[in-house]
Amino acid sequence: MACSASPSGKVAVSFWPAFWRGFRALMPLWLGIIPFAVAYAVTARAAGLGIGETQLMSLTVFAGASQFAAAGLFAGGTSALGIVATTFLLNARHVLYGLSLARQVPLTHPQRVLAAQFLTDEAYGVAVVNGAREPGSLSFGFLLGAELSLYAVWNVATFGGALAGGVLPDPAALGVGVVFPLAFLGLLVPLLVDRQALLVAFASGVGAWGLSRVLPGGLVVLLAGVGGALLGAWRVTRKAAA
Repeated sequence: MACSASPSGKVAVSFWPAFWRGFRALMPLWLGIIPFAVAYAVTARAAGLGIGETQLMSLTVFAGASQFAAAGLFAGGTSALGIVATTFLLNARHVLYGLSLARQVPLTHPQRVLAAQFLTDEAYGVAVVNGAREPGSLSFGFLLGAELSLYAVWNVATFGGALAGGVLPDPAALGVGVVFPLAFLGLLVPLLVDRQALLVAFASGVGAWGLSRVLPGGLVVLLAGVGGALLGAWRVTRKAAA
């Protein structure tokens, strides 16, 4: 049996079936993730990091944009505090992801810690889009499966890129910068089900574009996300009152 009724009336989903559904749900994005991980490895090796150091960062940090930034800062001799501050700003958007998932997925404290460690943009997007179609709604098993699917391919591609870094072209020539915006547009489209969703998405996009002129990327996503959420909440409240 894949699921059963709990005393609270909710459907309790078995972990492993949900885990493998989440793992497979991320697989279509692998083709975009692999060149990005390889490009990171090439950048890190060019910055003077060894193969072990390059791989260790993927195993422990596991944040593509932050790893790119850290590799560049290492090459420039930036202090440890500067590297930490930069990567913190780049990943500030994960605060919003965590708040969103906390409302959708019942998690114990150890599950929260584990899910937070492996949480990424892609795993969050896939979990939110596919969670509504899951038996009993989105579960920890599905979320962790999506997260570890990306973790596995990211680290395998990092290792391959670190080994072959000397014979690969400059990362900019790989054209990986367009991969993730396109992937997230693909995840966004199924969520645009009415005029209100379109309005919030458009306003958030315009706000993010304007903020990106003066602020770093992670902070832009955080502020645009909060602004979009507040706009959506205001619209829903106003509609309910009417």
